[in-house]
Amino acid sequence: MADQTQPWAERTVEVPPQPGVGVVPPQRDGFQRGVAQVGPRRTPRTEQFAAVDPTGWAQDSAPRRPMSWHLAQLRRGGEWSAAGGLFAFVCWGIWAISGRGNLAAPLFTFVLSLLTAVGLFALARLLGRIVWERQFGRVRRTARGAHLVTALFLAGVGVAYLQQTEWVVSAWNWVTGN
Repeated sequence: MADQTQPWAERTVEVPPQPGVGVVPPQRDGFQRGVAQVGPRRTPRTEQFAAVDPTGWAQDSAPRRPMSWHLAQLRRGGEWSAAGGLFAFVCWGIWAISGRGNLAAPLFTFVLSLLTAVGLFALARLLGRIVWERQFGRVRRTARGAHLVTALFLAGVGVAYLQQTEWVVSAWNWVTGN
């Protein structure tokens, strides 16, 4: 028995060995007690798809991202484009209603303006990719710059619609005193 003068945490009780108890049977899958299994070394995903490009346009060294990540990146900053589009729509509506005619031609001009804004957004994204990512080596996490450029364009389109509305121009001249 252990000495009773030792603290209880340091006492040990010795149990005589019993047959069949405490022996771990051998495993068939190669498992050994106390030995960690290490699998074969895997190559990182970027090394798997790296290839030599003879044209000199090397692929991005960043890993491929899912489409949902790209769509989420395009949505960031979308409030700017939405505000510019809303302003252009309201100004277009004032201009179209003031014309008191057929709405087919004004609708066509508004749709053409929106398609131009989409093209401008795509051009801003392309320039951002060339300049920001390729030249500076930076990662774009949002599309705020392209959305801001698109919003400024749409605000300019809205102002142009208002400048073509006679009563808005006369009201502006009356307010400013011209």
